[in-house]
Amino acid sequence: MSYHEVNFIEMRIIGCLMEKEITTPDQYPLSLNALVNACNQKSNRDPVTQLSELDVQDALDALVARGLVTEINASHSRVSKYQHRFCNTEFSDLQLSPAETAIICLMFVRGAQTPGEIRSRSGRLHTFQSRDEVEQALLSLQEKTGGPYVCQLPKEPGKREQRYQECFCSESERPVVSFSSDTSKEYTQQLEAKVKELEAQVEKLNERIHELENVSGL
Repeated sequence: MSYHEVNFIEMRIIGCLMEKEITTPDQYPLSLNALVNACNQKSNRDPVTQLSELDVQDALDALVARGLVTEINASHSRVSKYQHRFCNTEFSDLQLSPAETAIICLMFVRGAQTPGEIRSRSGRLHTFQSRDEVEQALLSLQEKTGGPYVCQLPKEPGKREQRYQECFCSESERPVVSFSSDTSKEYTQQLEAKVKELEAQVEKLNERIHELENVSGL
């Protein structure tokens, strides 16, 4: 397992901690009870969950053991509180801009989304001036060293925009994404075209190598 790879519950927990750190800093870090409520919010969550306190505690213990979350025991309080060390801390090599942080946070709590959805839902996390700004941040997340951290999903039928998904959640925990036969066919054709393009490039490189070998042979 890579350092930043998480399962679904762990992803929801980290997403909630990232969200509350930005939107309600006076209430952050979060107690176990506050974190359970944040994970199970009826708004701004997809899918809506009904995680138990035990579900969240088990996931927290695993995250603490891996250094992705820190448990804080304040001297003036008996209640432990939790803060993430997933990104943007001195303990993490994953450093994100405010725009990139907002995108990852949104995907962790709301799943795959289009650039338009990200822009309309990110208000409390980060203000995107345009859809182009969202797309630039998505591109940066795809090209970052150690990434890609987001990926583009095949276009859904009847939709104008393609959705983007985070690349941190382990495959076994991802919901199955199904597409119509037309969409699958279109996606397969795109892959086949890319393969042919790469094959042509390899053929040209081989020809060039043979030319150089002939020259050196003279």
